[in-house]
Amino acid sequence: MMMENGVIKDVFRHCNNYPVPVFASVTENVSAKGVRADLDVESSTQNLIVSTEWSQCAVERGVRLHYCQRWNLQLNKTTVENIVSLGPCINTHGELLSSYSPSGARKAVIQETSSHQYLEVWGNNGLEKSLNLTALNKHGKVYDDAQFACLAWSPCEERLLYIAEKKKPDLSMQQSCSSANDNVSEEDKNVYREDWGEGLVGKSVPVLCVADLTKGEVTVSTVVPPHISPGQALWAEDSRNVIFVGWWHEPFRLGLKFCSNRRSTLFYTDLKKNCELMSSDSGSVLSPRLSPDRRWLVYLQGQVFGPHQQCLQIILYDMQNKTSSVLVDIVRRAAKGQFAGVYESLAQHCWSTNSEQIFFSSACENNKMVFSVERRTGRVTAVCDDSAGQLFGSVKLLTVQKDLMVMSCSSPNHPPSLKVAFVPDGKHTQWVHLGGADTCESFDWQSMIITPLPEEENHQFSAVNFGAVLLKPASSLRGVKFPLVVFIHGGPHSHFAAEWNVTATALTKLGFVVLLVNYRGSTGFGQDSIDSLLENIGSQDVKDVQRAVLHVLQDDKSLDPDRIAVMGGSHGGFLTCHLIGQYPEFYKACAARNPVINAATLLGTSDIIDWRYSSVGLDYWFDQLPTPQALTTMLEKSPIVHAAQIRTPVLLMLGGKDKRVPPYQGLELYKALKSRNSPVRLLWFDGDGHSLSKVETQSDCFLNVALWFKQHLEMY
Repeated sequence: MMMENGVIKDVFRHCNNYPVPVFASVTENVSAKGVRADLDVESSTQNLIVSTEWSQCAVERGVRLHYCQRWNLQLNKTTVENIVSLGPCINTHGELLSSYSPSGARKAVIQETSSHQYLEVWGNNGLEKSLNLTALNKHGKVYDDAQFACLAWSPCEERLLYIAEKKKPDLSMQQSCSSANDNVSEEDKNVYREDWGEGLVGKSVPVLCVADLTKGEVTVSTVVPPHISPGQALWAEDSRNVIFVGWWHEPFRLGLKFCSNRRSTLFYTDLKKNCELMSSDSGSVLSPRLSPDRRWLVYLQGQVFGPHQQCLQIILYDMQNKTSSVLVDIVRRAAKGQFAGVYESLAQHCWSTNSEQIFFSSACENNKMVFSVERRTGRVTAVCDDSAGQLFGSVKLLTVQKDLMVMSCSSPNHPPSLKVAFVPDGKHTQWVHLGGADTCESFDWQSMIITPLPEEENHQFSAVNFGAVLLKPASSLRGVKFPLVVFIHGGPHSHFAAEWNVTATALTKLGFVVLLVNYRGSTGFGQDSIDSLLENIGSQDVKDVQRAVLHVLQDDKSLDPDRIAVMGGSHGGFLTCHLIGQYPEFYKACAARNPVINAATLLGTSDIIDWRYSSVGLDYWFDQLPTPQALTTMLEKSPIVHAAQIRTPVLLMLGGKDKRVPPYQGLELYKALKSRNSPVRLLWFDGDGHSLSKVETQSDCFLNVALWFKQHLEMY
């Protein structure tokens, strides 16, 4: 067993060790520009610096490392003639946020030590400015999350915008002259402070902060309305006015992570007196992005409540005339392989240099693709190269600057690599490998579109297909059949792109065939697909997964129908437990991470209580109280009602600090199975949350899942 453990750990370590690009910035090579000053002004030679940041797991240390890497690109018009690496990778541990100035001559960094946070500005001659934010005591911790955080340079490069937690009152300072905003009475010291839920614990009252680099001062804006939480801020047309997203946090906060359906508005402020709305106050907005000429603003807009992830509109705002229009509308359905809507945030820099095109990544069936939209016409076009499109199932845009697109590309058997290409001009686009892995693992994968049987159709949303991705090891000995692992994503409105997935890849390298299922309700298939799942959880999604499994079993006779396992987390765990309850003889092993087991008992304990209503087809508002009928409906759609039929051995993995699906959900199933002597094993990760994202947790989960499947699928 020890040797087997070692093999599993080595495979997971190998797959988890590939670096992943997470950020990119393109600037002009300032020194090269100086050299070119004496050359012919008609010269088409150009030098660009591509600066990137990467994440890499060091499994043996139990940490996730971050580093930066830079290249100089020597160009002739839009042809890359030479690439020069600018030294080795540099460890950036402790950097929470970083941002290059518009000229590229300076870099701002929010740095954290064991007890202090600093705002540092670096130039060509070293450290230019350092502000000890903790010592200044203007605010609490700086936000570095994907929902609120920003670090934005003003056009004059002398001011920086960022978001931090509002300064908490100090009970030890009893001032004779104090305001209610600065102090709190002793009896209030333990008053409950709401936060923004899973992944945003302790983030309660964000404030808009401005660092003046010339004066060495930090000011906290007081013009943001008290019922609004600001985030995603950027400078407007000058260095005085600011645009930001404001989320309503009254009457109480709901979980924000992975939820694009929270009431929010774009605001415009002069940071002194005025703060006005730029968009409707009844929708949900995110990702404001200003054009290079500072004349146009685009942002994403969706509806409040309903599906947590949904198809979004791209809104175009005219900064001069203060008018807005829909540039890209919601896509209800799309023809096969065609643009299927916008589902994720825009890159920080997404405009072409001439302010005529916007570029973005989005799920499209089982893939992730890059698209462009023309500002004048709203025409959406896929940005792809035939050879790259065939090799990669996922292309994620990191940035577009100086008309150079920087993209992270991967597929199920190809680890993430960094590619660059210029904005298409109607000619063949040259994709150039910059960094990251340039190799393939020795197994195959295929993408498939599946049609539900007539009896499984949703008559309100008929003729909606769904997808799946199959990973298969290299050919085995003749006559030996593969065990199958069915892997189900959570959300439920999320997506398994045909991209590098450490868990799926490692299982494939251990000899399993892995089926990733994008059931109806997944993103990438249009809004009708998403809406079709409302009221139908526990039935339509369950049938889709089972249909996908039967489809591949019929198609591929090298799969063993007697050795099938199922796994998933969150809503994927919900489906996993449904499947082993509704098809008790079909699956021989099950692994569920933080699964939803009983929607009725989850109602009052989750940070997203609105989804419990929406998922079963009920409208939600803040003053909603559960009725017996609503609770009954939630219970009837939950896996717990099938617990008595479960015979499959179950492995549960629970995060003790999960605020989205508290661990008591998994415990409810654990006790139900234990009372019936049904095989069950529970792993409890006391310091981890919903995503079970700590490096050590991920390693332990994979080891236990692989051993569980090997044991119960009788693999030798």
